[in-house]
Amino acid sequence: MNNKETSIMPRILYIQYTNPAGYPPLEHSSRILANDGWDVLFLGTGSLGSNSLCFPPHNRITVKQLPFCPGGWRQKLHYLWFCFWILDWAIRWKPQWVYASDLLSCPITLLLSVVLRSKVVYHEHDSLTTAPENALIKLCLKTRRWLAHQAKMCILPNQQRIEQFIKDNEPVGNVFCVWNCPAQAEVSSARLTDDCNHLWIHYHGNIGPSLLPITVLSALAMLPKVVKLRVIGYETIGNQGYVQQLLQTSVDLRISERVEFLGAMPRKKLLEYCRISDVGIAFMPKVSTNLNLQNCTGASNKAFDYLACGLALLVSDLPDWMQMYVEPGYGLSCNPDNPESIATAINWFLQNPNQMRQMGENGRSQILARWNYEQQFMGVYQMMSLSQTK
Repeated sequence: MNNKETSIMPRILYIQYTNPAGYPPLEHSSRILANDGWDVLFLGTGSLGSNSLCFPPHNRITVKQLPFCPGGWRQKLHYLWFCFWILDWAIRWKPQWVYASDLLSCPITLLLSVVLRSKVVYHEHDSLTTAPENALIKLCLKTRRWLAHQAKMCILPNQQRIEQFIKDNEPVGNVFCVWNCPAQAEVSSARLTDDCNHLWIHYHGNIGPSLLPITVLSALAMLPKVVKLRVIGYETIGNQGYVQQLLQTSVDLRISERVEFLGAMPRKKLLEYCRISDVGIAFMPKVSTNLNLQNCTGASNKAFDYLACGLALLVSDLPDWMQMYVEPGYGLSCNPDNPESIATAINWFLQNPNQMRQMGENGRSQILARWNYEQQFMGVYQMMSLSQTK
């Protein structure tokens, strides 16, 4: 980069104790800023299952990562190393803004807000859903509350979670609800009904029983052989071995030739597969004590991704999901715990290809008009730009 140019351009440091490429909203917001002349630095780590994920290159965005470290006492030392590494970079790079995007980034971000007087954005993708188990998490929760008081703005992807966040932390700055929508550039061209004699069901994201239940395979076994399933993603902590369980189930049901498990891949390639599919699965459990799963409309990026690629949706028959996606005509709902319910919905898509494609087109048009990250992030970006002029 040109040193003279970067010296007068605003700088923003993104911090997260994970792989930032696992979070599409970070890619979208950073590119919005970089395209407007901001210099962006990501400091993160590797992560279990998603080390192969990376951002597409941009001449104003730099990504640096420490290697992934599994849990245990070594991880505590690794986290301490991470914090000192962040501090060293921040002192030398002198960002005007720090964008913290997970709970474990709160302590070091709070320190930077005091030492460097950097302005702070706190973006909470996933909220803690269990009682803190150790001193580190308790410290992070305390600094999260202090950081909420320091931050110029806080961002969450769901209104119900915002209400809980405000109740728990009493933030002083603005709190924005920013849905996890795709970028406008990721929206595909309009798709036409084709004469292909197959129906591809697509799933991407974290792979676990709550989001991709085995009932999907049982439903597939009830359907004609032209119906196939493609799964892209990775197992998260606590779900190791689940893909192997799904593979074995597909063998037991004699449908293994109709199921693809492609693993994790960069977002650009993932969306290419999405564009050659027909129906996207976005299930949520019917009953859950997990705050994030209870309040996932707006927070689940996969439903928006599917619509951006012109896919019809198949979602859980939960009231908020039906109101947001089924009633406007973007897809169908079913009971994710019931193979017959899933099979009935998928068979409807198979028997009604024109209506299926129209659902996808309805959703694609909505993504272009309103449900894109440029629209969602506009309020945050305007406030950041205004603060830069003061």
